[in-house]
Amino acid sequence: METKPACSADQVMCHCSGTKQSYIQRLFDEGLDIQAISRRTGALSGCGGCEWDIGDYLKELAAQRASGTTINK
Repeated sequence: METKPACSADQVMCHCSGTKQSYIQRLFDEGLDIQAISRRTGALSGCGGCEWDIGDYLKELAAQRASGTTINK
């Protein structure tokens, strides 16, 4: 079973656009959805390799927001 490495806020989540996890979190915190984040950053519009990672990350952020917890920035 493969495990994912721990994420850091400076981790590049989209290599085509160079979009970092911390920027995605900031845009999510501003209320942007996945389509708006893609338009703003260019993420998810290149090779598509980041689609699952960013989608899963946004689901994690949404779940934490709903439960009242936060991810360390």
